[in-house]
Formats: sequence, C-alpha cells, structure tokens
Amino acid sequence: MQPQDLVRDHTIYACVMGSRAFGLATDASDTDRRGVFLAPTPLYWRFEKPPTHVEGPGEERFSWELERFCELALRGNPNILECLHSPWVEHVDDTGRELLSLRDAFLSRQAHGTFSRYALGQRKKLEADVRATGGPRWKHAMHLLRLLMSARDLLRSGELRIDVGEQREPLLAVKRGEVPWARVEAWMARLAAEGEEALRGSPLPPEPDHARVAGFLHRVRRASALRPEPDHRAVRAGLGAGRVGQG
Repeated sequence: MQPQDLVRDHTIYACVMGSRAFGLATDASDTDRRGVFLAPTPLYWRFEKPPTHVEGPGEERFSWELERFCELALRGNPNILECLHSPWVEHVDDTGRELLSLRDAFLSRQAHGTFSRYALGQRKKLEADVRATGGPRWKHAMHLLRLLMSARDLLRSGELRIDVGEQREPLLAVKRGEVPWARVEAWMARLAAEGEEALRGSPLPPEPDHARVAGFLHRVRRASALRPEPDHRAVRAGLGAGRVGQG
C-alpha cells in the first residue's frame, strides 16, 4: 500500500479550501483540496508506521492522518480548524461525520494565541517584502486580513465562520493592490485590537475538550482493529514507502 492509496481508500473527510471556501475565488483561482484519512489500525503494529500526512494525488491536494489532524486541531492550528469548517465538503463518511460533530470540542480561547502567532509571522513576511520591493504581496495581505477577521469573529461568537460574506469586495480590492499599504496596515492593527478585546469576553472555553476528542480517536482505532479484510491484508503488504511531504 502506497501512501496515496491511504488517501484513495481510507479518506473519511475531504473538502475544498483556499479562496473558494473563503468566498474570495475569481476565475483564476485554483481549487485547493484538503482531507483526512484513517490509516487502518493494524498498520501501526509494524515498525514502519503509516505517514502522518500525504501530498497528492494531484498538485492541490494535501491530507492528514486522523490522529495528526486531531493533534493539530487541539493546538488551535488555524489551517486545520478552518478545514473542519469548510462550506464545500466533497466527501464524508460516518467517521468523518463524527469528526465534524466534534468541531466545537477543538475550539477554545487558546485559538487567540495560535491565530495571533500565525498572523504575526505572516505580517513580518509582508513587511520584509515592503522593505525589499516597496510593496507587499497583495494576495497574502488579503488573506492575512481575512484570517484576522475570522479570529476576531470566532472569539466574539464562539463559532468559526470562514466565508468572508460582505467583506469580499473590500478584500479583493486589497488583492488587486487598490488599497494603499498604510491603510492595510491600519486595518490589520484595528482587527488585531478588536481580537484582543473580544478575547476578554469570549464565550469560548479556556481549553479544548481533549477527553472528548481522545474518546473519539480511541473508538475509531478500536473499530478499525476489529475490522476484517482487506485492512489486515494491507498489514502484510506493507506501506512500501516512507513519510511524504511536511506537516
């Protein structure tokens, strides 16, 4: 079994992300696909373990093994949390539906820290571009504004919504370079301050529900271990490849 076979045969959830999920797509936008696969439990009884993530098949697809996905979601990783809230779901089975039912278990006030650190890293890259070339990469500036909006609204409402709605046109104007960098900077600063204010009265719990997520993962691992062929044949065949990509 090759790593990409795990994506093909064991995906429990697949969605479209990027501009199409955010409501920011144009005619030139790519279709970025993300997914979660459940590696059969008997594969973990070997020295050579299944990959934690797989790139492909296709240039725009990236998938995580369920355990790794849950680990990152519990840490408040913005990309992972947003993946769980995509409005464009392409595939979901019973296990995937149970994962989606746990979306609130991953959300907590800790998301403020993870979103903020990610935003700060992106902001530094934009500032480096301005120093080097006189202007930022406007597409990246647009997506940073979108992320700051998403984080603020999550802290305010306790719900993660990733479609930008009525902010589509103002954000696309940034992408086209029609908004001066000074105004974009001020917009970013205002959104960050609003996020800080929202944190103080946020309805989110202080921490994610680790026990609930761990119980889910234990159930699906046990069910996979008890499942008959073909999963056990996959153990004898072996993975035939190492880890793929980064994640």
